[in-house]
Amino acid sequence: MVSEIHKLFNEQKRYSFPFDVFIKEIPANGIYILFEKGEKYGDYDRIVYVGTHSGKNRLYLRLNEHFVKENKNRSIFRDNIGRCFLNQGNHPYLQVWKLNITSRAVKEENLKRLDLDFEKQMENIISNYIQTNFSFCIFRVDTKEERDFWKRKIASALANSSMKPSSNWLGNSSPEDKIRETGLWKVKDLSESSLTTSEFSELQDLVKGRTAKN
Repeated sequence: MVSEIHKLFNEQKRYSFPFDVFIKEIPANGIYILFEKGEKYGDYDRIVYVGTHSGKNRLYLRLNEHFVKENKNRSIFRDNIGRCFLNQGNHPYLQVWKLNITSRAVKEENLKRLDLDFEKQMENIISNYIQTNFSFCIFRVDTKEERDFWKRKIASALANSSMKPSSNWLGNSSPEDKIRETGLWKVKDLSESSLTTSEFSELQDLVKGRTAKN
C-alpha cells in the first residue's frame, strides 16, 4: 500500500518554489503532499509531509505560510525544522523556540526570554532550506471533513509502515521521537488505521480526477 501511495503521488504534477506563477493551477481547497530532496522510498521520491488547511479557500495561503511567510508560530512545519537546526547544535534557545507566542499572554509572560533578532535569523535559514529542498503535489478536496479524513489516512499509512528516512535527513536531529521514527515532519494525525483497498481506490479516483496537470 505504501509503495502504491508513493507511486500515485509521484505521478502527479510537481511544484516547487517559487510557485506563485502556478497560482491558477492550485485549487482553493485541497491537500498537499511534500517531498524532500535526497529522500527516497525505493525508486520513488519519499513523501515527508501530508498537510491541508483549516479555513475555507486557504490552500494557496497555507502553502505560503510554509514556504514564504517567516513566522514559525503559524506553521508547525517551519517550527519543527527550526527545532532540528537548534537541536543539532545543542542551542539553549531551543526551549524558547518551542513556545508558540501567537497568544499575547504567552508572549508577555516570556518577553524577557525572547530574542526576536535571533528568531528572524532562524526564520531566514528555515525559508532557505524549505525553498531549496522541498517540492509538492496537490489534489482538490472541497470540504474540511474530507480533507481531514484523507490527511489522517495518508499520513497514518505512511507512519505505520516500514518507511525510513535517509541517514542524512535533517529530521533525524528532531527532539520529537515521532518525527525521527516515522520519517515524517509530523507528530499529530498518525494514529488512524491504514487505508483499506476500497479507500485507496477512492483516493486514486479523487487524485487522478481532480489534480491539475499539464
